Amino acid sequence: MANMRDIRRRIKSVKNTAQITRAMQMVAASKMKKAQDQALAGRSYADMLNRVLVNLKGDAEDVSHPLMEEREGGRTLVLVVTTDKGLCGGLNTNLLRKVVRESPEDALIVTVGSKGRRALAKLNRELIADFEVKDPVPYVDTKHVSQFIAKQFLEGKVNRVQVAFTNFVNTMTQTPWIATLLPLSAETLAEKMPYEGVGKGEVNATDTSGVADYLFEPSKKVVFESLLPLYVNFQVYQMIVESRASEHSARMVAMKAATDNAKKMIDDLTLEYNKLRQAAITSELLEITSAAKALE
Repeated sequence: MANMRDIRRRIKSVKNTAQITRAMQMVAASKMKKAQDQALAGRSYADMLNRVLVNLKGDAEDVSHPLMEEREGGRTLVLVVTTDKGLCGGLNTNLLRKVVRESPEDALIVTVGSKGRRALAKLNRELIADFEVKDPVPYVDTKHVSQFIAKQFLEGKVNRVQVAFTNFVNTMTQTPWIATLLPLSAETLAEKMPYEGVGKGEVNATDTSGVADYLFEPSKKVVFESLLPLYVNFQVYQMIVESRASEHSARMVAMKAATDNAKKMIDDLTLEYNKLRQAAITSELLEITSAAKALE
């Protein structure tokens, strides 16, 4: 049985750990709020982009753009968005399990986040690129990612591009998701993506009724072809922002659970310490009483 000195040391150690986890919880909560605000800030742009695409959608069927080219067979490229740091529960594990289970074994892998890169390298998956994205997420960083994977598709190295990321539903729920990015489909091009969890309900889906009669210069075809790369860039940006919000949310919840467990452990250790101290006091009193009676 541990003595009182050992228990005091353990209590001090657990208290120090609780202070660290509490601080990490507060930092994660602040970063999660920033990630949500960042996602919401792009909603106006996304809504306007969708409205323009709705006006062009009628002519999209007549446009033959390389990003919309359907090809049979060929290899698949999977962009895997994970975290650079741990302590976020099963966030990365759940996503990587879904990637291994649902993506082709011969798929080319592009990673954002060191956790995914290391895990997939151990599984002998074919990694062709790895990108670092700062926090908060800069659009220019995600643009490099989207341009690279679009280049792989346009050059015919892959016939399909998927993105594996964690969709932010709410603070307690983050869902691993694999979405098809390329080839683009004219039928779903202007629709609100179902995985856009951040800010859901605050921005309505694009209203396709009463399409305005806009004048496009130099032509609808040229404008449409110019918008498609922007659309791909924004989708990759949105997915990475969703994943970043999920990361901070999961870390906040994990650190809160760790802090609560530490407090419970401190209470248990304090109770055990008090029991030992009371037993020591009782033993000393018995010794004093016995010695006093022996002197009578």
